Amino acid sequence: MLIPSTPLVRRCFPAFQSKKGVIMVGNQTTYDDGQGHQRNVTELLEGAKKANVVLEARQLAMKIFEDYTVSWYWIIIGLVIAMVASLIFIVLLRFLAGVMVWVMIVMVILVLGYGIFHCYMEYAKLKGEAGSDVSLVDLGFQTDLRVYLHLRQTWLAFMIILCVVEAVIILLLIFLRKRILIAIALIREASRAIGHVMMSLLFPLCTFFLLCLCIAYWASTAVFLSTSNEAVYKVFNESACQFSGQPCRPETFNTSNVTKQCPDAQCLFAFYGGETAYHKYLIVLQFFNIFMFFWLVNFVIALGQVTLAGAFASYYWAFKKPDDMPAFPLFSAFGRALRYHTGSLAFGSLILAIVQVIRVILEYLDHRLKAADNRFAKFLLSCLKCCFWCLEKFIKFLNRNAYIMIAVYGTNFCTSARNAFFLLMRNIIRVAVLDKVTDFLLFLGKLLIVGSVGILAFFFFTQRIKLVQDTAPSLNYYWVPILTVIVGSYLIAHGFFSVYGMCVDTLFLCFCEDLERNDGSPERPYYMSPELSEILLKGNPEPPKSADSQG
Repeated sequence: MLIPSTPLVRRCFPAFQSKKGVIMVGNQTTYDDGQGHQRNVTELLEGAKKANVVLEARQLAMKIFEDYTVSWYWIIIGLVIAMVASLIFIVLLRFLAGVMVWVMIVMVILVLGYGIFHCYMEYAKLKGEAGSDVSLVDLGFQTDLRVYLHLRQTWLAFMIILCVVEAVIILLLIFLRKRILIAIALIREASRAIGHVMMSLLFPLCTFFLLCLCIAYWASTAVFLSTSNEAVYKVFNESACQFSGQPCRPETFNTSNVTKQCPDAQCLFAFYGGETAYHKYLIVLQFFNIFMFFWLVNFVIALGQVTLAGAFASYYWAFKKPDDMPAFPLFSAFGRALRYHTGSLAFGSLILAIVQVIRVILEYLDHRLKAADNRFAKFLLSCLKCCFWCLEKFIKFLNRNAYIMIAVYGTNFCTSARNAFFLLMRNIIRVAVLDKVTDFLLFLGKLLIVGSVGILAFFFFTQRIKLVQDTAPSLNYYWVPILTVIVGSYLIAHGFFSVYGMCVDTLFLCFCEDLERNDGSPERPYYMSPELSEILLKGNPEPPKSADSQG
């Protein structure tokens, strides 16, 4: 089928044109389909519509790239502000834990309240404007995302989401108000531990560097595997031929016996791939590459967790703090992890990687079965995906506590996981109402930093700050740098607060172990600090005893 064409993304695209509302190609409203039939150009246009999506996506990508080129230094400034804010917040927690937690709670409520107010003002301002009442469903997907901000329904959706989040946080604070005081004591103790191991705040940079190496290795291997295919040519002919469908080489085809026995045979391109066993099992190699990626990433994360746990455990189990602590607790814990616990970390990472690969395979099967109208298969896949998602979350939780027990006692992975699990089960009430409340407060801290930096970025890039109105760059989509700053700020805040989270989990597990092995008597004194014991042991005069301690 030969028609006038124009180049598009290194491919031939029909040269459509419109004259007086009539769509034509090559000044004709019909075309020859190559089989002697004349077809209307509109049929050709329907077949080429998907190329328009590619073209629009390419234009969107170019505009986003242009926005990054003119705003990258402002994005870096925003990320630096997030890093400084996170560091200041952590330092203030060291000295003013109680005050900072309540300030953080109030600030999060105020930030969300301002977001609700802003969404309502935008929603009210669009009332009566032409086109603002169009629904999101009727509008459909638009590459220019600014169109959505001119719809009342968009701001209404934002306002509802923020109201729900605000209500959930307020209700949780009301019901957990008594436990927040206990959680503050645990955060204060974690602040003391981090104060004696200040290098722990920089340790996430080491983990981030190792994760970048893992991602680079996986990406380069995946690209090499994906581009290892070859152009496959096969014999095509109209009459009967015994060589039909067999592979051939265009360079030697005209001199081969095929042309002598089948004069009308041609050696034409069939597909891009390969006929060897390597090419047939290329998808298996890709899955193996993904499996190794998950294994390496989980190993790096496990190495970071057991290192931090070892450093903070050395603080807790020091009877005279900080005199009984090692000189360099973080480096000592890192050395112990590499020297003695590599196998345990690899085994725990392997279990998690297997579950994650199974989830990837289930997603792949779900994608392949989308075209099939088999409701039972879709239902079964949905159930399996849900079960393995829950299994992955449970294994992550168990591994995290197992690594703490490995750092404390040096036992193997299976023994540590069993001991950690039963220790948590014996203290399930404390786990539910204390450890998770602390995690919730740390999450509010991340939310405060991300929300504050995000609001600052929004006002700056939308040129609403009069002092720097002329400094802000002119953008195609102002949401591009704003979203980049928000995501980057969350990652930075998560890096700092993950140290706090690991410290709290380690101290909490050590606290539960301390309760079972000691009774506070002069012969078996508690290792916890007096401030921590005063609050955590309030109302628990008889802590549960393990079988070992009772014996």
